[in-house]
Amino acid sequence: MDDIDYKLEAVEATRVPAEDIDQTFRASCIDLVSATLGGQVLGFSNEWFADAANLINPAAPIRQPGKMVYTGAWYDGWETRRHNPEPFDWVVIRLGVASGTVAGVEVDTAFFSGNHAPAISVEGCFSQDDAEVLSWKGARGGWETILGLQECGPSQRFGWKLDSPSSKQYTHVRLNMYPDGGIARFRLFGHAVPVFPEDKDAIFDLAAAQNGGVAVSCNDQHFGTKDNLILPGRGQDMGDGWETARSRSKGHFDWAIIRLGAPGYVQNFVVDTAHFRGNYPQQIKLEAIEWKGEGELASDAEGWVAVAEPIKGQPDVEHPAESLVKDRAFTHVKLIMVPDGGIKRLRVFAKRAV
Repeated sequence: MDDIDYKLEAVEATRVPAEDIDQTFRASCIDLVSATLGGQVLGFSNEWFADAANLINPAAPIRQPGKMVYTGAWYDGWETRRHNPEPFDWVVIRLGVASGTVAGVEVDTAFFSGNHAPAISVEGCFSQDDAEVLSWKGARGGWETILGLQECGPSQRFGWKLDSPSSKQYTHVRLNMYPDGGIARFRLFGHAVPVFPEDKDAIFDLAAAQNGGVAVSCNDQHFGTKDNLILPGRGQDMGDGWETARSRSKGHFDWAIIRLGAPGYVQNFVVDTAHFRGNYPQQIKLEAIEWKGEGELASDAEGWVAVAEPIKGQPDVEHPAESLVKDRAFTHVKLIMVPDGGIKRLRVFAKRAV
C-alpha cells in the first residue's frame, strides 16, 4: 500500500472485530447511507461486474453459487473490472439524512475471495450541489478524510471506530477501493444532524431516524430489527419491520426503546403494523421517560410513565394514539408488544423542548 499516489491524512481509528461490529455501533448510531433511510448512490468509476447500489442494501449479502449473468458470476455487492489504470475505484453516496456526523465505518467483503478489495478509504464533504460533488470524480475536489487507507481481505466484515469522532457534518461520502475489486456492503455509522423547524410549536416525528432518533435497545429481534421502526415510509414487506419470536410463557411482553432526536413534548403517536397480518401484537402499550442518567437506559428504570391508552392490535394498519402527557418533556419512548409479534413503524409526533 506504500506506493499509492493518492495520499490521505492518517485518522486514528480502532479496528473492531467482526463479531463486535453490531454491538459497537447499532445501539447508539444509525447507518447514515442505508438505502432504506434514503441513501443514494450518485456516481461511480465503474461497476462492470456488480452494481454499486448493492453497497447500501440494508440486508445481509447473499450468495448464489453457479448463477451466471452477462458479465460473469453473479455477486451481491459492488465489483469493478480488473486492471484499473487509476489509483482507485470510487463510488459517491449521498446520505439518507440532511447531514450527519460519523463514528465508525464497516466494509463487508462477504463472498468476494480472489476478487475482493485489497484496501479502502472513506472521504466526506458538506455540499448542497450533487453535480459539483460528482464533478470531482476521482480527484481531490472538496473531499476531506473520514477514514484513511485501511487494508481489507477476502469474505469478511471489517469495522473501524474513530478514536476521536468530530462534530464535522457531512452530506456526501466517497468510498475508495484500491485499486479495484469487490465489496459487498458499506455502512457509515453515525448520528443524524437534523434540520429542525424554526417554529417552536411545530409538531414533527422526533423518533424518525432522519430527525436524530435512535432505536437503542430491545429484548428480542429474532425476525426483524428494532432499527426498522424509525425508518421512513411504510416498508415493502414483513422483512423491514421489528418482529420478535413467538412467546410461550404467561405474562410475556416484548419491548423496544427509542431515543428521540431531541427532548420533546409528545402530542400523539402512530403505531403501524403494515404487512403484519397474522403476527401483529394482541396489544400495544407506550411509555416514556426523561432520562438524564449515565450509561444505558434500562427498560425497568424508575420514571417510565404510560403516555397512551393501551391499543388493541390490528393487522396491516396504522394505529393512532393521543398522548396522555403533553406538558412534560421526554427523551425516550418505550414501545411494548403484548405478548409478541411484529410492528413496522413507530411515529412520535412532538414539539421540540427548547
